[in-house]
Amino acid sequence: MPSQEKLMAVIRTQTEIAKLGLDLWGVMQYIVEATLSLIAADGAAIELTEGDEIVYGATAGIANAQLGLRLKTAASLSGLSVLTGETLHCDDSELDPRVDRVACRSVGLRSMIVIPLRHQGVTVGVLKAMSAQPEQFTADDGALLGLLSEVVASAMYFSVKYDRNNLFYTATHDGMTGLANRSLFMDRLRNAILLQNRDGRPFAVLMIDMDGLKQVNDTFGHRTGDALILELAKRIKNATRGSDTVARLGGDEFGVILTPIELPEGMDTAIERIDAEIRAPFRLEGRFHPLGASIGGAVSPQDGIAIDRLLEVADQRMYAVKHAHHRSLEEA
Repeated sequence: MPSQEKLMAVIRTQTEIAKLGLDLWGVMQYIVEATLSLIAADGAAIELTEGDEIVYGATAGIANAQLGLRLKTAASLSGLSVLTGETLHCDDSELDPRVDRVACRSVGLRSMIVIPLRHQGVTVGVLKAMSAQPEQFTADDGALLGLLSEVVASAMYFSVKYDRNNLFYTATHDGMTGLANRSLFMDRLRNAILLQNRDGRPFAVLMIDMDGLKQVNDTFGHRTGDALILELAKRIKNATRGSDTVARLGGDEFGVILTPIELPEGMDTAIERIDAEIRAPFRLEGRFHPLGASIGGAVSPQDGIAIDRLLEVADQRMYAVKHAHHRSLEEA
């Protein structure tokens, strides 16, 4: 039976999950981070089912670099847990025929516990705790994670359900692009700060402003301008990860929350990737239109830990980039 101290830690974790509300990624990321200290794991992941595959949707510790890793449901311990609805233990991945040994080696794990996340008979994924050492986990560790599994599954279930609900979706997403709106962006930003305060992992916020939209509207009309906004939204989304939040904040202004990032180059690498995706010419009705945007960013905690400060720094850097673009055009 887990100790009283461990049981209290579970209760505190459940309370924090409730505070995160409908922020699906925030809930998942908090859980994997909490798992590391709860049972002294080297890594943790929440894996989500997608067709015949299971995907790493949130990671911590030695699993950090594996975000987005895909496993075949029929050939992995996680998939077996999904199919059977049972908690499964692996004492040594080098000897266990049920595991995807190549994936285990890429992560660097030797032992693990896999807990199915079920709500009202629906398996929404698994919580996996992992260690670089064989025979790391006990039956008490599995029981402790099992106490969390129902509340985690419930939070994930309702996050997905309400995210797809028409009224909730309308209130939290931009009607034109389908991206998150300013309200949801600010809520995700608050949650990112809460998580950063707890686990110390940095994140970044980007402000993106489209270049030249007024000239396009004046020359070709607002229908063409709207088509370019839609294309810009699509390209920003394509250049970001599932764990990131992309929002249309109004007009031709967009925001991105990068969670998590690796320092020191994580934000700059993301900006370069987004910029490269945006800058390919866009063809509409037989005409190529140049597509570009000015991007500025801020990293928490280096640039601040308050929402207003982070947005101010990101805005200032974005406008500096925009002014540089204008000077380049004038000199050309």
